Amino acid sequence: MATGEAIAEGICERIGLKNSSMVYKSQGKKEKISCDMPTHKEAIDIVLKTLQDLKIGVVKSIDEIDAVGHRVVHGGEKFDKAVLVDRDVLNSIEELSSLGPLHNPANLLGIEVCMELMPGKPNVAVFDTAFHQTMGEEAFMYALPHEDYSELKVRKYGFHGTSHKYIAKVASVSAVRGGKCVDTSMGLTPLQGLMMGTRCGELDPSAVLYIMGKRGLSASEMDIRMNKQSGFLRIFGESSDCRDIEDGIKAGNQKAILAYDMFCHKVKHYVEAYAAIMGGVDAGIGENGPEIREAVCKGLEFLGVEFDREKNVQRKSGIQLLSTESSKVRVYKIPTNEEYMIAEDAYRPVK
Repeated sequence: MATGEAIAEGICERIGLKNSSMVYKSQGKKEKISCDMPTHKEAIDIVLKTLQDLKIGVVKSIDEIDAVGHRVVHGGEKFDKAVLVDRDVLNSIEELSSLGPLHNPANLLGIEVCMELMPGKPNVAVFDTAFHQTMGEEAFMYALPHEDYSELKVRKYGFHGTSHKYIAKVASVSAVRGGKCVDTSMGLTPLQGLMMGTRCGELDPSAVLYIMGKRGLSASEMDIRMNKQSGFLRIFGESSDCRDIEDGIKAGNQKAILAYDMFCHKVKHYVEAYAAIMGGVDAGIGENGPEIREAVCKGLEFLGVEFDREKNVQRKSGIQLLSTESSKVRVYKIPTNEEYMIAEDAYRPVK
């Protein structure tokens, strides 16, 4: 923690899907470990075993691990910073699962598994929503009866806060001013905003009622339809993985192209909207592929964006300027580092 250097890093991919694997990096070497991960429990078990592996591990035993930081998607209004996990925190995370149905249950499982496999180790919950608690009422309130907020806490919460917090240290992004959130696309749950892997993103509420009536769906069935059976998965029709969509685009798959175009259109919509809210743009940020970065910036010349296509296709690590020197708006690619922010938040209460 003194230097911020990662001694090992990795990611478990396609949990619950076919061909699941873990990418693991340490000591300058990278390995891909193929293994079945039907749930997050098996994934965490593989992570811990790999960290202790005699050949590629970085600790002799879990005794060398001082604390574990966990990303938790929804913290409601209750959590505006990272907290040490106790029974009350676990109960709160479970209660908030109705607002984060795709993630909170898995986040909770991750914490409980770590508590089981590493008894006595401090666990710290770092909430995606905490960063956005600086939004004003004019930004987070919905024009619903006020009792829906005062009694049910129905409001915009915002997500991906850990990533925004890291990037805000480097440059303003989205509707972030002075390192504090002004507005964000996601709302009461992560369902609002951009379409995602299996989520539909924002849509007319009347469409929800219409589909429920025509298809005879209950509220819970419609919730599953919007959260787990929509987005890239159902527009593309073959996968929710963006890499599969990119392959589909190269093959000329029209549904893959449509999913890509829908996503880029909505990203551009938010860039333009937030530029108006903030009275201008300090920097446009994109860590996605070069094609998406260019598609999002195309048509933003009226804001002062001069995009450099040659810089965009160059493969460089770290922060990369993607706009021309004469551009009134600076466009950067800034890789996020959520892991470091979670480690930093976990370090404070246990150091």
